Amino acid sequence: MTSNEESIAAYRGTMERIVALVEDLDDDAAGVMAPATPDWRVRDLVAHVVGITGDVIAGNLEGAGSDPWTAAQVLARHDRPLGELLAEWESNWEPFSTAMDALDPFRAAQSVFDVTTHEHDIRGALDQAGARDSDGLLVGWAWATGVVGQLRDGYGAGALLIETEHGDTTAGTGDVTGSVRAERFDLWRAMTGRRSVEQVEAFAWEGEPASQHLCLLPARATPLVE
Repeated sequence: MTSNEESIAAYRGTMERIVALVEDLDDDAAGVMAPATPDWRVRDLVAHVVGITGDVIAGNLEGAGSDPWTAAQVLARHDRPLGELLAEWESNWEPFSTAMDALDPFRAAQSVFDVTTHEHDIRGALDQAGARDSDGLLVGWAWATGVVGQLRDGYGAGALLIETEHGDTTAGTGDVTGSVRAERFDLWRAMTGRRSVEQVEAFAWEGEPASQHLCLLPARATPLVE
């Protein structure tokens, strides 16, 4: 289990990478639509991750994670300059990191999973691939594979062996009943709903492809290559 100290450090690292990616963007670049999140521009993704920190600090958690909750974060910051959004994020950091430290480790790691997911959404929009071995991605990977295991246990599906270029991970308990092999980044992006069902089923599976047990968010309707 990832410790809260590790999650806080990983979140901060992801935050700093996002700031470096966007702080010098002009309005046109900030307005580019993100292929991974076609309803949101780069600036909307920034507004969302900043808005989460504000809502956590304010205790505005009713409907957390829902579409109306996230849409309100973006709408409230729709026309604010990127510099103001980044300043708000930095201002929120101390109370937000304190709030993270008070969470159970599962929820703290989930915060890293979310912000790192959006880092790569932004990278895709800006054609700036990178940081695929970051602490943020590693924390997000550990969290996501753990949830995949919980889902498989709940379905009584048995454990899934996940094979990547960085080694193997067993998701779930009990006997291994299937396996999937692909690059870690593609598997992780599939877990975040950034790959289509066709892409997921094209991974190297032993046993029946189980996208419903791998995709923690709904799979895309169309393929996304990053």
